[in-house]
Amino acid sequence: MSDRRKRVGSILRAVLDEAIPGGASLAYVFGSGLLYLLLSQIITGMFLVLYYVPSADHAHTTVAYITKEVASGSFIRSIHAYGSSAIIIVLFLHVTQTFLYGSYKGRRKLLWLAGCALFALMLGMSFTGYLLPWDQKAYFATTVGTNILTYVPFVGNSLKTLLRGGTEMGTLTLSRFFVFHVFLIPACVFAFVAIHVFLFRKAGPAGPVQGAPEALKQSTEPFYPKQVLYDLAFAVLIIACLGLLAHYAPVELGPKANPVDTQYVPRPEWYYVPVFQWLKYWESGLAVLGILVIPAFVALLFVALPFLDRRPERRPWKRPVSVSIYGFVFIGLGAMGAISHRNDLRDPNLAPQLAKQRADVQAFMKKPFEPELAGPSLIAATVALTNPVAGKGKKVFDQEGCAECHGEDLTGTSAAPSLIGVGDKHDSAKLESILKQPTDAMTDGGMTPVELNDEDLKSLIAFLKALK
Repeated sequence: MSDRRKRVGSILRAVLDEAIPGGASLAYVFGSGLLYLLLSQIITGMFLVLYYVPSADHAHTTVAYITKEVASGSFIRSIHAYGSSAIIIVLFLHVTQTFLYGSYKGRRKLLWLAGCALFALMLGMSFTGYLLPWDQKAYFATTVGTNILTYVPFVGNSLKTLLRGGTEMGTLTLSRFFVFHVFLIPACVFAFVAIHVFLFRKAGPAGPVQGAPEALKQSTEPFYPKQVLYDLAFAVLIIACLGLLAHYAPVELGPKANPVDTQYVPRPEWYYVPVFQWLKYWESGLAVLGILVIPAFVALLFVALPFLDRRPERRPWKRPVSVSIYGFVFIGLGAMGAISHRNDLRDPNLAPQLAKQRADVQAFMKKPFEPELAGPSLIAATVALTNPVAGKGKKVFDQEGCAECHGEDLTGTSAAPSLIGVGDKHDSAKLESILKQPTDAMTDGGMTPVELNDEDLKSLIAFLKALK
């Protein structure tokens, strides 16, 4: 036991007493902030998985249940969703600080490569998690995202089919994305975080961008307590921002995905909007160049930066070419995001549809939670087992062709309303009256008076009464 305590104590001393050249700085808080956000995503994700079912039939309902019924469910889901965006923001700040400080140079090359891998993995986490609510926005945005794979020469269609689990989006797509989001990508993230931390410990802090070596050596101070306080303050700031957003602006859930809705206009999460806008410029024969070649070339330059910029100079004002290129790329991404937003507001064809979609989301959020309804086969089997008369009424219902208007699952169509719950709304006498003398609204929908013998009519009413 004493040996174990000594080992733990030595590890803590090695971490807390780590020398920071030039002293503690607020510029170094982003790495610790990312670790906190990753921990937050793991904890909130575990709570969400307790209720979530990754299938096209149940995914949306379980997310709606979390959002509308589970105590603090909407708050936890919002923390998780906003945490995803926060990771992208802090990751960008961390990469920018690393680039401007030239901290990728020298013996820190492998540290930069591990960081680039983590950047790609976090983007993958965001992309795979986006589909899981299975609402309209998630479905159609992911459809557009997976369609990009078709531009990969020779194997593009096969890759898309493999990722989707078929030619269309469905339960197999959800199960694949769920496995990627919850198991495979997190496992890779944990591995690369460990590698990143190990390489950082091995290379040591880069320190400020300028200053004489002797002066920096004299101003070196340990990680604890000043840098620890800076990191804690940044973590508290993140907690406060996420908590306030989750409380006052909870993440919304739209209506369930409807693949046959040809009017829906898809829009991705905000950090993918610049890429979405970029794709619009390459819808001609040069699509492969704009969608694959140019982004791949830029990504390769980004990853290979330590091997291309080998000069020991770290001051950003002494590296005008690389800093200008870096700034140009990210300013360009911001500009494309702004252009996309402006076009959505000004386009006379898009603006009304986007407003309608927004109204549909708000209307869905205001509706009370509606549990899933049993399918027609389960309803019929249950009715037949519990009430033979009602079971016969189900046969009469089918023979009369009632399902053509009320739907095979009895949940209604554009021509007639749902019959689920009709047994609670009306007594037997009222149901008989409606069947024999439909209201004007029913007649306009195509319903005609039911002409049955007394036994069949009684059976049909018994079946309707069983639909509670």
